[in-house]
Amino acid sequence: MAKRRKRRYSPSVGSDVQREMLRYNRGTARSGKGGRGGRVQSRKQAIAIGLSKARKKGKKVPSKRA
Repeated sequence: MAKRRKRRYSPSVGSDVQREMLRYNRGTARSGKGGRGGRVQSRKQAIAIGLSKARKKGKKVPSKRA
């Protein structure tokens, strides 16, 4: 019997990332504090912002890589 793997991300993190991806696709996603960093340029950046927001909410997300 195969050993079950432990979840790295909580299931609700996906919705936070999805919301940020929607904003990216619409062109309304902004980076930086208060959106002063300009428009989000890449999908990777949008995903990172979504994960960061989930982390701030206290959801189960692995810490950033050094």
